[in-house]
Amino acid sequence: MKISFLILVSGLVNLSCYTTSDKMNLLLNNPERFNEEIKEHQSDEQSGKQISGKAVYVKYCLTCHQSNGSGVPGMHPPLGMGSWVGKDPKDLINILMEGLSGKIEVNDEVYKDNMPSQSKLTDEEMAGVLTYIRSNFGNNFKPVTPEMVRNLRSNK
Repeated sequence: MKISFLILVSGLVNLSCYTTSDKMNLLLNNPERFNEEIKEHQSDEQSGKQISGKAVYVKYCLTCHQSNGSGVPGMHPPLGMGSWVGKDPKDLINILMEGLSGKIEVNDEVYKDNMPSQSKLTDEEMAGVLTYIRSNFGNNFKPVTPEMVRNLRSNK
């Protein structure tokens, strides 16, 4: 019962960045896929296993950057080819640690919503989620290691 309630609440929270028509399409056309991603994350976390990069993405990034990394026009940038994902991993780690605010431009489109700091993530979680993003959504970049995150965090 508790898990079902958490899945429902997580699903509703994750829909907050979608437009009304996107919400309807997601709910009517493929709610099982969305719930499977949430369940996958919850079962990893509850079983005490190391949380995968995809699970971290589902929990912290999917709401704004969407399940396919497309982002939300004008608000949250995409994470696919041509985005900042291919930059130096140090830049991406710093974005996760410090957040990002103000206007940014990705693929000739301006985005102006704030991204909060994710400094609460462990070195392994940061490395995992950045590696996941850098190897999905049409990307094929080198992985980010926990040591890279640890080194940057210790220099702050």
